[in-house]
Amino acid sequence: MTILQLASLLIVLAGAFGAVNYLFLKLPGAIGILVVALAASIGVMVLDFLLPGIGASALIREIVRDFEFSEALLEGMLGLLLFAGAMHVKLADLRGQWPVVLLMATLGVALSTAVVGVGFSWLTGMPLMVALVFGALISPTDPVAVLGVLRDARLPATLETKIAGESLFNDGVGYVVYLVLVGLAFSQAEGHGGGQGAGEASQLEAAARLFAQEALGGALLGALLGWITFSVMRRIDDYALEVLITLGLAFGGYQLAVALHLSGPIFAVIAGLFIGDVGMKYAMSEETRRHVGAFWMMVDEILNAVLFLMIGVEVFALTFDLETVRAGAFAIGLALAARLIAVAMPILILRPFRRFSRGVIPIMTWGGLKGGISVALALALPEGEWKPLILTSTYIVVVFSIIVQGLTIGRLATRLGREPELV
Repeated sequence: MTILQLASLLIVLAGAFGAVNYLFLKLPGAIGILVVALAASIGVMVLDFLLPGIGASALIREIVRDFEFSEALLEGMLGLLLFAGAMHVKLADLRGQWPVVLLMATLGVALSTAVVGVGFSWLTGMPLMVALVFGALISPTDPVAVLGVLRDARLPATLETKIAGESLFNDGVGYVVYLVLVGLAFSQAEGHGGGQGAGEASQLEAAARLFAQEALGGALLGALLGWITFSVMRRIDDYALEVLITLGLAFGGYQLAVALHLSGPIFAVIAGLFIGDVGMKYAMSEETRRHVGAFWMMVDEILNAVLFLMIGVEVFALTFDLETVRAGAFAIGLALAARLIAVAMPILILRPFRRFSRGVIPIMTWGGLKGGISVALALALPEGEWKPLILTSTYIVVVFSIIVQGLTIGRLATRLGREPELV
């Protein structure tokens, strides 16, 4: 199938599954599409098992494997999704929560990566460095999943800002950590580095340089291109052209970041925050603000629907057996425990200086959803003996997170009380 045919098929199926959800299941939009897509995929597998002559599973599996989910998300959809999500987070709100967001997006990701990596290595016998890669790709909360669910959960404003802000930034940080660990883990696995001490020192030095280049470079590029775009838009009062300019910033800037080996996700977040706050206030008329906001809300909704559909059908690309399912089930508990530590430690560090409502730790722990980015990073791993296990475990954690946690976070918030946070 051509790219255009695949895109057409995805949009048609997303619309059809969305209609089924709206008419019958009545779940939150993106989660409902995932549930229907997953049910349809399992239904095809069962039908193929009962009537082997049909061969539907083999055909769909071939299409799914031919479609580069990882490339489509990481190099295409992700920039638009992060830009759209960041545009709806206000800098004034984020400024009040920056200590929590910063610690969770840095210390929290590091702690979670370590907990998951050590635990998964102990369970499966996987080399520790490879298990840490799994920890890095499963630790960030997915802003696509999180922001979609937050609209329906109606959490207190400050708590929503913490979760949304953290998910936007820890996604970029987690992606950079993943790149660093993949370089370390798989260069070791291939037997590079004869002089052990010197080799490890040079690897760590290269990893530190890569982290600084990706993270800081992505942030600087986002601020620079955001400011240039803002300066141009201040001279224009044409909402159609200004919508096109923001689309060019999100698309073109993300691809430029990738080409320069900078962090595209961090670029998209910084640029989106700049345009969504400063640009909306000082460079757009009321009519332009209305159209730009509506356009990016629509982009967000459509790409969310397509992404969750893609997650649902990716089940055809997986290998399930008793051992991988058991490892995946263990990984769910491990990811939740790591998330609890990643949330609790920054809050305990800040508690002498700030006051938090009683429900902040359990709500942020349960509300830290995993999503398509984790699946895409698992698919992007180099081929090897551990990739099928990592991919299947990642998928199990993501599906549990989106469906179970996503559908119950609102009820958890209600049970713990929706009183506004003190700080």
